[in-house]
Amino acid sequence: MTSCATAQKDKTPWTNLFDGKTLNGWHQIGGEAKYSVRNGTIVGSTVHNTPNSFLTTDKMYGDFILELDFKVDPSMNSGIQIRSNSIPEYKNGRVHGYQVEIDPSDRAWSGGIYDESRRGWLNILDKNPNAQKAFKQNEWNHYRIEAIGNTIKTWVNGVAAAHLIDEKTAAGFICLQVHEIHADKKEGTEIVWKNVKILTDNVAKYAQKSPIEPIITQNQLTIDEVKNGWKLLWDGKTTEGWRGAKLDSFPENGWQIKDGVLNVLSSGGAESTAGGDIVTTELYGDFELTVDFKITSGGNSGIKYYVDTNINKGEGSSIGLEYQILDDALHPDAKLGNQEGSRTVCSLYDLIKADASKPIHPVGEWNTAYIISKNNHVEHWINEVKVLEYERKGDAFRELVAKSKYAKWPNFGELEKGQILLQDHGDLASFRNIKIHSLNTTKTN
Repeated sequence: MTSCATAQKDKTPWTNLFDGKTLNGWHQIGGEAKYSVRNGTIVGSTVHNTPNSFLTTDKMYGDFILELDFKVDPSMNSGIQIRSNSIPEYKNGRVHGYQVEIDPSDRAWSGGIYDESRRGWLNILDKNPNAQKAFKQNEWNHYRIEAIGNTIKTWVNGVAAAHLIDEKTAAGFICLQVHEIHADKKEGTEIVWKNVKILTDNVAKYAQKSPIEPIITQNQLTIDEVKNGWKLLWDGKTTEGWRGAKLDSFPENGWQIKDGVLNVLSSGGAESTAGGDIVTTELYGDFELTVDFKITSGGNSGIKYYVDTNINKGEGSSIGLEYQILDDALHPDAKLGNQEGSRTVCSLYDLIKADASKPIHPVGEWNTAYIISKNNHVEHWINEVKVLEYERKGDAFRELVAKSKYAKWPNFGELEKGQILLQDHGDLASFRNIKIHSLNTTKTN
């Protein structure tokens, strides 16, 4: 006779990622930790003098629900990579992406979400004691991970652990991590996985509700960004910290704030004829800047730095160095410029062409621009990949300026400090997650 207390059979149409006998469907990336199959389990074993190792699925996954069991040595740190990637241009192929932490230390952040080799911690468990207590030392633990749309949710032994809303990466592979170990740690410590299964069809039907309020990263600083001195350059809601480049206040039209996105509206493609460019109310010298941007078909815009709005008070855009934003396929500017290709997306406008292999996302999708200027050395990056660098104020730079449209502006691009500018070029362009890490900021009058 069957007890009424017997749990109902799971009718979820799972697909097994591990056949219990071989590592078929998996391959190793990164370090040289040892992976093997033993008694129907996958065993990961630490070795000295090697970086993080990742047993990686051959397939890529976007939306999914993943469940698995694991047992870990108490001295180890590990994790489950999801929506992760490895490309040669990014840190020589280093695995990067979301990691669901396995943390048997006293910190007890198992089930938290870390952004491996990128932004660091996104969702820690310091305010979730129930989840911290759910992990079992020296026993089998069960993880449930849901990645659906922009939302990632985790459970540890049935206890809700993390709830994150983030749009950085929509798809990638899944990895079982063996963390690198220090020389004083014992080699050969193990983490063991079993019952690795995934659901990829009709995932919304099988999704579970989390009782935890989500952590939303849009227009917010991450834990590590706060720790490292970054600040929001735009708060996602107001015009605070910005003004029109040729105004004392923010433009009354031509710009729109909607759903955490700052849009410069379409007005026919002319430069600075509608709302006009906007600039920061503070000046910046050495800095790191990140900006998410998105354009529409045939669009044109830009991010300028070391801007002085007093230089050009006439028609056109304010003067400064420009990280070009452009639809290279459809906008005619892509074929113009004093240097060949110097007006293509990510280029230093009219001066230096960005690497043609730049990993730009298609028009209509978000991209992340990163600019760093330190001791006059400047780099442009796109989606975590460096696409150009140059020495500001150097002879080569001045020679390029002398042959460009900027030759008429004395000491172009050589300000010690200047404003950051978002350009109105008459085409719809969108911005969010505008963040800066700066030294020696001063306010303008």
